[in-house]
Amino acid sequence: MRDALIWAAGGTGFTFLMTALGAAVVFFFRNEINPKIQRIFLGFAAGVMIAASVWSLLIPAIEEAEQKGQIGWIPAAGGFILGILFLMGLDSLLPHLHPGSSKPEGVSTSWKRTTLLVFAVTLHNIPEGMAVGLSFALAAQNGNDPAAITAAAALAIGIGIQNFPEGAAVALPLRKEGMSSGKAFLMGSMSGLVELVFGVLVVLAAGFIQPLMPWMLAFAAGAMMYVVVEELIPEAHLGEHSNVGTMGVMAGFIVMMILDVALG
Repeated sequence: MRDALIWAAGGTGFTFLMTALGAAVVFFFRNEINPKIQRIFLGFAAGVMIAASVWSLLIPAIEEAEQKGQIGWIPAAGGFILGILFLMGLDSLLPHLHPGSSKPEGVSTSWKRTTLLVFAVTLHNIPEGMAVGLSFALAAQNGNDPAAITAAAALAIGIGIQNFPEGAAVALPLRKEGMSSGKAFLMGSMSGLVELVFGVLVVLAAGFIQPLMPWMLAFAAGAMMYVVVEELIPEAHLGEHSNVGTMGVMAGFIVMMILDVALG
């Protein structure tokens, strides 16, 4: 478990760093990202998460279950559904506000708009942290298999790449809301800290419930796919010329697929 914790902390630490680097653009730009570029970034993030859900989570979940003598599709489908329900519950309960939206989602609260904006991206980052942590936990359970470790590293790299624009997507709207550049950078960076937290937590959980690893991998996949379908893809296709969002999805999918296959 120790190795898995170190790797998970390193992997999610990298994704957190990429979020912080993205948030740092607030020191150079004051305005929000161009809507067309924002749609490309959102689409790219969706494509990365779709590919990661399939190659890095669902397929390993099926293979792991079959190695244990189980029917592969049962934990894959069951965990996937549970992950969807988990994120659906958080989405319904946790107050949050998406950039460009005027009406908060979740339970009614008196929180400031800036806080609600940060929580919107925090929701996205929960399944991403789980995915990276579980991938390294799986590698550790398989005897520190080099192929599994590189596959987990590929997932961390892919998530990290799409976290850069996410950091900017948090910090710039906060700056526009009147927050200082320094505080907007700090809040934008902290939105990625949840990945480190959940990445470590799932490794600890996996150490105690190893037989449920296929379910946990599929759970993370379901949570990620909920974010993709519920929020990222719809937001990537707002307004005219939504084909740029579509191309972003395709680009993200290809990048993550190449990373997983080439490094896995």
